[in-house]
Order: sequence, then C-alpha cells, then structure tokens
Amino acid sequence: MNQKIMALFLLILFIAPTLTFAHCEIPCGIYGDKMRIDMLKEHVTTIEKSMNQIMELEKAEMINYNQLVRWINNKEDHANQFQHIVTQYFMTQRIKPVDGSDKAALEKYQKELSLLHEMLVYAMKAKQTTDVQNCTKLNELIDSFYNSYFTEEQKKHTH
Repeated sequence: MNQKIMALFLLILFIAPTLTFAHCEIPCGIYGDKMRIDMLKEHVTTIEKSMNQIMELEKAEMINYNQLVRWINNKEDHANQFQHIVTQYFMTQRIKPVDGSDKAALEKYQKELSLLHEMLVYAMKAKQTTDVQNCTKLNELIDSFYNSYFTEEQKKHTH
C-alpha cells in the first residue's frame, strides 16, 4: 500500500508543475485580456510607488540602504513582470500577423505592435530611473493600446 501511495505522490509531483505552468503559449483558448490590462496598470502603480519611496529614502540624513535596495528591487521586479505580459502574453499569443492585403488590419496590427514596443521601452526606462514621467507615459500607452485592441462592443463588457 505504501508503494502505491509513494508512486501516486511521485506522479503528482512530476505532473503538477507541468499542469500549473501549461497555460502560456498553448492553444487552450482561455485568455484574460482585460485582466492583463488591469495587471499592467497595477504594475505601473507599483513602479511609481517604488520610485516615490526611493526618492524619499534618498533624502534621509541617514539612508536606510536595506529599504532602499528593497524598493529598487521591487521597481525592477514589477517592470520585468510588465515586460513579460507585454511580450509573452500580447506580442506572442494575442497579436496575430495579418494579411498585408487587408490595409485596415495591417494598420491596426502595426499600431498595436508599435504601442507594445513603446511600452517595453518605457518599462526599461522605469527600471533605469526614478522619473515618474515614465509611469505617466506607460499609463497613456496602456490606454492607447486598450482603445485599439478592444472593439467598442468589447469595451462595454470590460468595465
């Protein structure tokens, strides 16, 4: 009996990680586009808060380097997560190449790729600095992408 339980345990141990992380880049059809937009916005908010905390800590007479490093790492981590959503979710899985003969589809495709690329650049700049204008620009880009990506009908159901 113990051998069966151990075998079952080992089977679950080796299969569970595959099941847990299998959602990305497989054609399952389960997508949370609006949720990803919300996640991008949340990451930007966290990056901005981190920037503000970093700038505040830098003003102190006795800098608490432990806290400073923690906020810098937090800013970096959320910028990386932001970039991951942009590349691995939207650019890899959701924005599909289009037939070049369909001018409207091609224009939309190029606009969305351009917006996503700009987001990556400003997320990189957010990692490099504490300039909160990078966060402002990221929010503007997310809004522009949202308006391009979702149809008017879809927008009615995303709020």
